[in-house]
Amino acid sequence: MGIEIERKFLLASDAWRNDVEKSLNMRQGYLSHDALSSVRIRVYGDHADINVKSTRDGIHRLEYEYPIPLPDAQELLSRVAHRPLIEKTRHVLHVEGHCWEIDEFEGENAGLIVAEIELDSVDEVFHRPAWLGEEISTDARYYNSNLSKLP
Repeated sequence: MGIEIERKFLLASDAWRNDVEKSLNMRQGYLSHDALSSVRIRVYGDHADINVKSTRDGIHRLEYEYPIPLPDAQELLSRVAHRPLIEKTRHVLHVEGHCWEIDEFEGENAGLIVAEIELDSVDEVFHRPAWLGEEISTDARYYNSNLSKLP
C-alpha cells in the first residue's frame, strides 16, 4: 500500500526561484474524482503515469502510481479526461534536507503557485523557508482534482 504524507502551502514571496534545481512542464487530467478519491493521468516530458489517490484529511493519502504508454495517456487526456486540464510547471528544489515541489499553474489556474513537501510522518520537523506562506494542506479548494473542476 502506498501512503503519502504531504503538506501544501501558498507562497509569501518569489525568493524560492533562486534555488530551483529543475523544472518540468506537466499536463494532467482526471478520469474520475469525488470527495474521497481521484484517478489522474499525467504527462511530463516523454513520460506518463496513471495515479489513484484517496484522502480523508488532506495530509494522509493512499496513493498508487504506475507508468503507462505515452500515446495512451495523450489519448485519455484528449478524449476522456474532465475539463479543464491542469497545466503547470513543477519546480524542484531542496532546503535543509527536504525536497520541495513548487507548482506554478497555467491555463485556467494561471497565477496560482503552491509549494508541497512530502514527509515521512505527520509530526516530522522541517525548516520553513522565509518564502513559505499560509498552509493549505486541508483546504480542498487547492486539491488538483478540485482545481480541474473549479479553477
